[in-house]
Amino acid sequence: MTTVADVVSAVAVLSDVHGVLPALERVLAEPAVVDAELIVVTGDHTWGPQPTEVLDRLAGLGDRALMVRGNADRELLQMSRGVDVGLADDPLSVWGAAQLRARHQAMIEAMPEQVTIRVDGFGPVRFCHATPRNDEEVVLVDSRPERWVDVLRDLPAQVRTVVCGHTHMPFVRLVDGRLVVNPGSVGLPYGRAGAHWAVLAGGSVTLGRTLLDPAELVRKVTAGSQLPGVERWATENLYRPASDLEASRTFGARDGR
Repeated sequence: MTTVADVVSAVAVLSDVHGVLPALERVLAEPAVVDAELIVVTGDHTWGPQPTEVLDRLAGLGDRALMVRGNADRELLQMSRGVDVGLADDPLSVWGAAQLRARHQAMIEAMPEQVTIRVDGFGPVRFCHATPRNDEEVVLVDSRPERWVDVLRDLPAQVRTVVCGHTHMPFVRLVDGRLVVNPGSVGLPYGRAGAHWAVLAGGSVTLGRTLLDPAELVRKVTAGSQLPGVERWATENLYRPASDLEASRTFGARDGR
C-alpha cells in the first residue's frame, strides 16, 4: 500500500473509466477537477474500447494524478502475460490484453492496490478500487451495516474516510462512524447517464456529474477505437446505463444477500 505523506487540500476522485477516453477528457476539463490539487483514479482504467489511450492520458497528467489498480487492470495485465484468469471467452478482455505494450504493463504493475492520503478536513483517507481488503468485493450503499463493519474492520482506527469504486454507482454514506464515498463511474455509469466523479475538500464531499450527449459519445468512441465491433459495443453500453435498481439486483448476490 502507498502512503502520501503531505496533506492535500483538495482531491478529485475519478473511477472506472473503462477505456472511454472522450468521457475522461470531459471530466478532466471540469473546473472543480482542474482546480483540485490531486486527482486519484480508483481503478478499472482499462476493459473498454480505448484502454491504452486512457492509460496514456492519465500518465500524461504526471504527478497531478495517482492511479490505483482495479480488478480489470489486474486481469488484463495477467492475460497480457499469458495467465489464464477465466476470461478467455470475453472478446473485450482478450482484445484489451493484446493492446497492452511493455510500458502499459509496467504502468499497471507499478500501480498500488490502495493508497492512504491525508486530505485537509478528513485526515487519513483510504482510496481503493472495491474494498480495502479485495479488489473485486462488492458493497453497496444499502449493504447491511454488519457487512460494512466486517469489510472495513482491518482499517487503522485513524482512517475515518474510505473512497472506493467498482460498482459504478455514486453514493456517500456513514458506517459505524466512517464516511464511505463512491464517486461512480466515468465511462460506464449505473443509475443515471453522465460521467460521474467526486471532490473531497474542506471536510465536504461533492458528487459531480458531467452530462454527455450519448450519440456524440458513441461517435467519438467509434472513431477512436480499433476494437472489432466497437460501434455496436458503444451503442449497447453507452446509450442507456443500467438503472441503480437493476445494478443492485445484479450485484446483490455478491453482497451476500
